[in-house]
Amino acid sequence: MINFFGIRHLSPAGAFYLRQYLDGIKPELVIIEAPNDFEDTVQDIVRNETKPPFAILAYTQTVPVRTVLYPFAEYSPEYQAILWCYENNVRLQFMDIPSKTFLALSDMKIRQAEQADEIDEDEQRPDVYELISEKSIDGSHETFWERTLEHCENYEAYREGANLFGENIRAFSEKDGFDAEETAMREIHMRSVLRSAVKSGISPEKIVAVTGAYHVEGLKSWETEEELPEFPEIPSLHTLMPYSYYRLSTRSGYGAGNNAPAYYELIKDGLQKGDRLYHANAYLSKIAEKMRENGNAASSAQVIEAMRLACSLAKMRGGNIPTLRDLRDAAQTCIGEGSFAAISVACADTEIGTKIGELPDGVSRTSIQDDFYRLLKELKLEKYRSVTSQELRLDLRENLRASTEKSAFLDLNRSFFLHKLRVLGMNFAQLIGNTQTNATWVEAWNLCWTPESEIVLVESALKGDTVELAASFQIKETVEQAQEMPVIAKAVDDAFCCGLPTAISYAVSALQAAAVDAVSFEELARTAFSLSNVISYGDIRKADCSAVEPILKQLYYRACLIMGSACVCNDDASKAIAEAIDMLNSVELAQGFLETEKWITALKEVSSRDDLNTKLSGLCTAILLERNKMTNDELKTEVSRRLSKGVPADLGAGWFEGLTLKNRYGLIARLSLWESLDEYINSLDEEEFKRALVFLRRAFADFSANEKDSIAENLGEIWGLNGAQVSEVLNAELDEAAKEMIDGLSDFDFDL
Repeated sequence: MINFFGIRHLSPAGAFYLRQYLDGIKPELVIIEAPNDFEDTVQDIVRNETKPPFAILAYTQTVPVRTVLYPFAEYSPEYQAILWCYENNVRLQFMDIPSKTFLALSDMKIRQAEQADEIDEDEQRPDVYELISEKSIDGSHETFWERTLEHCENYEAYREGANLFGENIRAFSEKDGFDAEETAMREIHMRSVLRSAVKSGISPEKIVAVTGAYHVEGLKSWETEEELPEFPEIPSLHTLMPYSYYRLSTRSGYGAGNNAPAYYELIKDGLQKGDRLYHANAYLSKIAEKMRENGNAASSAQVIEAMRLACSLAKMRGGNIPTLRDLRDAAQTCIGEGSFAAISVACADTEIGTKIGELPDGVSRTSIQDDFYRLLKELKLEKYRSVTSQELRLDLRENLRASTEKSAFLDLNRSFFLHKLRVLGMNFAQLIGNTQTNATWVEAWNLCWTPESEIVLVESALKGDTVELAASFQIKETVEQAQEMPVIAKAVDDAFCCGLPTAISYAVSALQAAAVDAVSFEELARTAFSLSNVISYGDIRKADCSAVEPILKQLYYRACLIMGSACVCNDDASKAIAEAIDMLNSVELAQGFLETEKWITALKEVSSRDDLNTKLSGLCTAILLERNKMTNDELKTEVSRRLSKGVPADLGAGWFEGLTLKNRYGLIARLSLWESLDEYINSLDEEEFKRALVFLRRAFADFSANEKDSIAENLGEIWGLNGAQVSEVLNAELDEAAKEMIDGLSDFDFDL
């Protein structure tokens, strides 16, 4: 009979005992459950430069891109079987269906799910692992597996236990549905591979089949001749890629992973050292170490007591060796003093870890991957390819002290490269803004490598053979699919940031065509803001912005003309209009070629009109004050008009709320403003005061403590009191009566 060794795909005990089993059997052929078209990656997998974790990624050559991942850790039984065959010069074979069939089945499954009607929750069948968790004394199938199999004493116990586990899983599993059909198809294929191996002349006793424990029972009938079904296929490619422990963890959504890859590595280390308690001691010691690194106390005595408690908990729960649950409970009790929050960060570091794999240069990469790694090296960014987040600050100006043009513009070229990655959706590079106010030559990036970055990179191969071509294609696609003008403007901005002249030309042409159509004030403002950023950065990025300036002028003039009508809106819509007004104001300030008087005229119109949203009128008044386009006497007149007895309280308070949105320190310095506000509040009766209070509280909600102190000093001067005492009273907690009144405002009838 063929020797079947059932495993879990990420099992340190499975990896350790499988090597012992192979040493004992001395097979002539080892057959592994893995897509059979992945065999061409073996020569790279066994290279000394290849460091797990890594994965084989298969992906479709057509849109939408489907992917299949086959990850390996150092303690993956399949990986150790591959290494054993290489070290012992034994023939190796993969027996599962090819990746192109996996991808086709995945595509079919997704399409069926999209077309299927929703399933009633009462009719949904429980997951088999949920059943195991319910029946387990630990309440978790993960802990059940670890306690029962990861801590076995020899390979016979592990092999028999894993095979039995898989047999029972099959008994509990449903025998219909798409997943069951896929499993049946795979097992038919794998049985045919086993038959072919025996027919080739190898004795069954000299064949070891390494497969998931679930499939052992399904493969035992390999001798029975059966007709192979017609397997669906979809054009695909595959590549090796670095992986990470986070990605292996179940927290990232990978179903065949485990909840603590770094912890399982400790189990692997203990097995190799012959110390069955090594993982427990190491886990608790690392928890204490991480606690100390984060500035928290954790003594050796606490670690010793935690170890004793973990061993006691293991025995109470039917085991001899502490599991992760036992160790975590003990750490929480003895090191965290009963609080899991106290040890949560240390647990994440110790259980999941930050390990990331490595591959030799040029191994199984697509052309865009080769281009990416070439640029990473050329731009001296290799050290940032780390799972640990790092900040990178760029100075986009020419380095006049550099000896070559390449080094003089290193940071600018880095910026172009990182923006291209951003456009492609790679989370490796996250723009976190400028590190200096109004410094257009400064950029700050947060760089952190994840396997997802590699996946996005591989998927981008369909968009172009290089990072530059793929980014250009992405911008062109965004422009073609855009339904709103601000989206096209953002694409123009992206093209400038990426330094892509062809994409710039295409996006600008599309924007010119879109600018002809009527659009809202908010869209005009957002588009103008994006174009203003392009022009502001144009010189530093060595870009020609001459084609953008006429479009910005056109949008600016249109926005000035329709701003008044846009301000006829309710309070809910006023927030978006206020943001648009602020954007347009910043655009006019940033671009000297725009006609300032048109903007001031639009601001004065909204500021003076009584038929518009009063919050927006107040905002425009504040902008005029900020720009010295309104005198103190004009402000006093406007305040007297807006905050008068004849004006409804909510309108007056709403105007004041808009006034406080800009230049607060300038407003605080105007004593006449606070005199007028004091007179206004004193003129209100109780019902009017309640109406105004809602808006006034909202206006002052974002004021800082220092700003409130300054206002209190003004009020103290108006009332003839000590400013510090007024501040203390105004900033003190409300008494119960005041709290009840404010809480009751939610039920107040504002006739709205």
